[in-house]
Amino acid sequence: MSTNFWQPGDDGLNAEAVERGSGEVYRPEFLASVKAALAALNDDLFALSQDIHDHPETRFEEHHAHDALTAFVEKQGFEVTRHYLLDTAWVAKYTRGTGGRTLGVNSEMDALPGIGHACGHNLIAIAGVAVACAVKATLDKFNIAGTVVLLGTPGEEGGAGKVILLERGAYGGLDACLMCHPAPGPKLSASLSSCLARQRIDVEFFGHTAHAAFAPWEGQNALDAAVLSYTNISMLRQQLKPSHRVHGIFEGKDWTPNVIPDYAKMMHVDAAVERVRACFEGAALATNCRVKIDLGHSNNATFDLRQNKALGDEFGDVFSKTIGPIDYEYGISSASTDFVTLPALHPGYAIPATGANHTIAFTEAAATKAAHKATLNVVQALAATGLRVLTDDDFYQKVRETFEEDKRQRERESANAKVGPSVAFIRLWVNDNHFQRLLRRNNTSELY
Repeated sequence: MSTNFWQPGDDGLNAEAVERGSGEVYRPEFLASVKAALAALNDDLFALSQDIHDHPETRFEEHHAHDALTAFVEKQGFEVTRHYLLDTAWVAKYTRGTGGRTLGVNSEMDALPGIGHACGHNLIAIAGVAVACAVKATLDKFNIAGTVVLLGTPGEEGGAGKVILLERGAYGGLDACLMCHPAPGPKLSASLSSCLARQRIDVEFFGHTAHAAFAPWEGQNALDAAVLSYTNISMLRQQLKPSHRVHGIFEGKDWTPNVIPDYAKMMHVDAAVERVRACFEGAALATNCRVKIDLGHSNNATFDLRQNKALGDEFGDVFSKTIGPIDYEYGISSASTDFVTLPALHPGYAIPATGANHTIAFTEAAATKAAHKATLNVVQALAATGLRVLTDDDFYQKVRETFEEDKRQRERESANAKVGPSVAFIRLWVNDNHFQRLLRRNNTSELY
């Protein structure tokens, strides 16, 4: 990790430790109300975060988190629907008055196999709850018409849970959607970076068993095919751009050292799909095995993150004036996520950590009081941004305009990717992921 990243035990929480902007934010009385609501809930939110952290559950198995989160928000006066469209998804709604806009917020919940909450989803879970509660309190205090919808979104880690919820209508009617994500970064910073698009590939090799010592010539070694393709991909990485990631694992069945395996499975996540496909096919040819390459259901593919510029500018203004610096470099820029395509904002934010996301060190960092405090800092700016969506007609018009312009830009890029020679088509798909967006556009009108 970078040496300028926030480390445990340093003075990052000190108000004098970072340089801030100057000037007032939009409706400072709203921000004051948000801060008061968060202060009142601080201890309960920390206990909720610890409870989720202490009970890590992998994708689509978030039963404890589902129950803990829904019980919490129900006590805060939200109308809760449990098991909403997915077994461990849920939705909590609150409406004040009539005729107002609708603000969406996401709470992720799932952990990683073996290493727990190494992506800090316990913090993301309570961040969504905190934003929704702070917005609700402010709607009540100032008698503002509007609705806040908090979605509990399971299966982010490899399950594309939000894409499933999107296709089932969970995001219908939302005027904007907010969430945040912890990561290593400079002290008290937030990031408005994008992230990588992702395509999962499941590959199966089929061979023929034989005694590994008595008659190995009778075998067709599926494990050799998997190892060879893994080696092929490792050599391919040298020619991939820095913006590309390819990684995968082996799986097998009934393996034993003295039997040549007739089956091996690989799961890969990558952007350079066509070049990686050749690695699998070449390995199958060399080992005389049959290969099955499955690009999976459309839910497998997720896009790069598109930060709405108007929302990002407002969030950046509030955060930089009240908390710390904004960057466009760190956050989850080299990772992937399943965030939805609508007027939306998904900033990253720094917590003190000795390791990056998806490490034991980050699991430990996500349980600290410093990480909790950093989460509530970013929640302040997110809630203030959401309140501007609900109360400022001119600002919301700008949010819509920037979303539509970005959508038109992507459609132009997709059209350019569609024409021309096949090699150019592959290169544009791999480098920019525009073609994935083009292919998905007909599946749902919400995606482009």
